[in-house]
Amino acid sequence: MVSTPYPKLFSPCEIGGITLKNRLAHAAIVTRYVEGGEASERLLNYYQSRARGGTAMIVTEPIAMTAYNRLGSRLRAWDDGALDSLKRCAEVVEREDSRLLGQVQDGGRGRHEVGRNDGAVGPSPLPDDLSWTVPRVLSTADIRRMIDDWAAGCLRLKNAGFSGVELSAGHGHLFHQFLSPWANRRDDEFGGDLPGRARFLRELIAAIRASCGRPFIIGLKLPGDDGVPGSIGIEDAHAIADHLATETDDFDYWTWAWGAHANSLYRHLPDAHGERHPYLGAIRKLRQVAPGIATGALGYLTDPNECETALNDGTADIVFLGRPLITDPAFGHKAASGREAQIRYCVTCNTCWRSIIEGNALACDNNPRVGSPREDRPESSRATYRKHIVVVGGGIAGLEAAHTAAERGHRVTLLGASPEVGGKTRLHAQLPGGENLSSIYDYQLLTAHRHGAELRLGEPAKTDAILALAPDVVLLATGATAAPPAFLTDEYSGLVPDARTMAVDMLARTGREPGRVVLYDQDHTEMTYALAELLTDRFEVVTIVTPRERIASDVSLINRQGIYQRLHDRGVDIITCSRPADLGRLEAAELELINVYNGKSRILEDVASITYSTSRVPNDRLLKPLTDAGIEVITIGDCRAPRTVLAATREGYEVAREL
Repeated sequence: MVSTPYPKLFSPCEIGGITLKNRLAHAAIVTRYVEGGEASERLLNYYQSRARGGTAMIVTEPIAMTAYNRLGSRLRAWDDGALDSLKRCAEVVEREDSRLLGQVQDGGRGRHEVGRNDGAVGPSPLPDDLSWTVPRVLSTADIRRMIDDWAAGCLRLKNAGFSGVELSAGHGHLFHQFLSPWANRRDDEFGGDLPGRARFLRELIAAIRASCGRPFIIGLKLPGDDGVPGSIGIEDAHAIADHLATETDDFDYWTWAWGAHANSLYRHLPDAHGERHPYLGAIRKLRQVAPGIATGALGYLTDPNECETALNDGTADIVFLGRPLITDPAFGHKAASGREAQIRYCVTCNTCWRSIIEGNALACDNNPRVGSPREDRPESSRATYRKHIVVVGGGIAGLEAAHTAAERGHRVTLLGASPEVGGKTRLHAQLPGGENLSSIYDYQLLTAHRHGAELRLGEPAKTDAILALAPDVVLLATGATAAPPAFLTDEYSGLVPDARTMAVDMLARTGREPGRVVLYDQDHTEMTYALAELLTDRFEVVTIVTPRERIASDVSLINRQGIYQRLHDRGVDIITCSRPADLGRLEAAELELINVYNGKSRILEDVASITYSTSRVPNDRLLKPLTDAGIEVITIGDCRAPRTVLAATREGYEVAREL
């Protein structure tokens, strides 16, 4: 075997009679790359790049097999109508010596999009804890028909070349609902005590094994602590595992997931606001129920060292990565060959989750190439003519453009006003929960240096200095600045800092000041609430005021839950539907608020400081003089229009690719 820094991670293993070339597995991730029930080229690119990039096993997104989930956004396996498409999926993965498993799942009553699920089915007529959807109750005949459909669908996958399936019985989905005494109040053979509640899952496992035989991998993703009172906690998870291990030997591996379709949904995707890989200790204990069953590690693993440790300390036999393999499809090959510094690391921002839940295709803040051909390999689009590209701005949009243009063969000079790269993302990385964001600009900087880009940092760019470089094209990536809110008149402009200025000031301080700090929120993005958390360490009272009916509107549901949890845990006051009237009472340590709907006022007392997070205005003052001088100028990132990290990296990449 070729020497590797991670010998356990990159050692072969056998699961269900099938050999895996290593122990790195891709956890199931919805992509929304499926079109009309068939695999699009983008989906095939996605699977192939990760298989070729060193992943030994890939679990697909849920596949449609029953009458209740025949969605065009899912691969079709309820009949032979899309068999050729399934075969193509298997072929692009299996020919790279990687195994492809299809996921068996139904959301049941669960829903985390806006609105309710009109076609929901479930064990009992009880509302979903998140959307309040009440499902149609499945009869025993319905359940057995679903079992038959899934067994037939799994055989169809096997005939198409898949190596197995994974049953998703966690995350609050249908099988989880049947296992939970909170969601399952049936009094027939599929309810009641644990054997009754587990019967659906147990009979389904047996039916798939009878249909598909061996070798064919059957994996289980079970609920750990789902965070719903009266549902499934760790003791219940132990009981479920013990029951399944005792009653059947028809499955080949298991792992556990946290959270449910409830206020605990955010536990499904832990991030940097909490401890790293928070579930491994519980998984290590759960597997002791039956140590001989292959076990998967899961949950906020982003680094090959963490994977190796989980395999060596008895936690797991394989490691499931989801978000990290979205970010870098070549994670496996890079780690195996000791090129960890070249891995594009997941920043656990959960933009991927937001992109699929809100109806768009899978996207990533730190990988603008997701789903493109040869994504696991370096940028292959070489420039036809070598140009001198001057990038003005050292934030993540400018850096993405700089390293991409240099990689394509252009001469690149980057001018940055700050002595350090990263722009506002660097500041966010210093705030609570933002630390992983540094992986974006760290990777960009290393890649830019590797491809010969010249970086001149620490001096604001001026028109004459830019023209003296004789650029063929200037990419203007100079960011944006928060616009003063209407209540901030010139009289008070020097006394009330914007959120970024406030963050820099607070990071330089220690200790806690008396009084209240008011954060006016007309932004609703992650960085605002990271600042709010920091402010709780600096002031006795923190109050967020927003004119909207809630906070965090421009944040995914899963992250918004975490934000609310942390802010409430820290005692932050949240006042909605309000705006400051003016600052006339500030000398008396008071602030008058006006309700934006009825105009009624209220007075906040003991106000020691105010800051604001508002919509931003592009810093594009260099655009006109450079254009007037006859230079081709392209604005990118916030300088083009203030948007998200995702927009910044994607635009930087796409613009540079067209130069």
